[in-house]
Amino acid sequence: MNDPQVPRPAATVTLVREAPAGFEVLMMQRNFKSVFMPGMHVFPGGGVDLNDSAGILAQRCLHLDDKAASQQLGISSGGLAYWVAAVREAFEEAGILLACETSGHYVNLNDADKVDRFHAYREQIEKGTLHLSHMLESESLQLPLKDMIYFSHWITPMGAPRRYDTRFFVAMAPPSQKPLHDNRETINHVWIRPADALAKNKLKQFDMRTPTVFTLKLFAEHERIDSLFKSLQALGDIPVMEPRIAKNGRRVLPGDPDYEAAGSPEGRGVY
Repeated sequence: MNDPQVPRPAATVTLVREAPAGFEVLMMQRNFKSVFMPGMHVFPGGGVDLNDSAGILAQRCLHLDDKAASQQLGISSGGLAYWVAAVREAFEEAGILLACETSGHYVNLNDADKVDRFHAYREQIEKGTLHLSHMLESESLQLPLKDMIYFSHWITPMGAPRRYDTRFFVAMAPPSQKPLHDNRETINHVWIRPADALAKNKLKQFDMRTPTVFTLKLFAEHERIDSLFKSLQALGDIPVMEPRIAKNGRRVLPGDPDYEAAGSPEGRGVY
């Protein structure tokens, strides 16, 4: 049986789009019955599956191979699976498919001849009865991974019901697709400006965890997507962010005065 205190590899992707008042991010609200982060507003994401590292999927990935992906993540191998997992989770949870046709354009899921077919694909992939690779092959689709930027790395604190070692990505949402929550893991979705999400969170109207708040603060420093992407591409080495829970219940980050004390048995609070 897997130990829930051993962080599971995971990936999440922040989908962004231009808007008149400044760019927006897509946020999903998790089911209130979920064991992990019930009711929270999150970006699409989840655990990396064994199938995400299948060789046949690597053949469908453009502009990135496992060696280069692993170097970006600072691991010896298996890095490409994180990008693939982010694509798969965006499709499962949000109905957004970051895949392109042979023309090089993102697949248009609004086409009348595609709506029902891709809805069936999504359900089967979510249930585990169909692999992402099978859909990509059947539809002659490829994953343009150069369009996804890796920018952050978080590990869930000790004591959480489940722990994840999560890599964060950002990508433009395809203009020819509309998000649709799955009504299972996610029960709602919204496009929102980062600053507005942070304001709602401060008023306790929009529950979010520390990594999500941290990400939105980073994004809110920019008015346009091109500025954001340029900044994220120039980050260089990505530090590991592993929050700890102090005795008073406050989440502390590396560099905070209480961080080292929160890591000791006598200073660690209950999640």
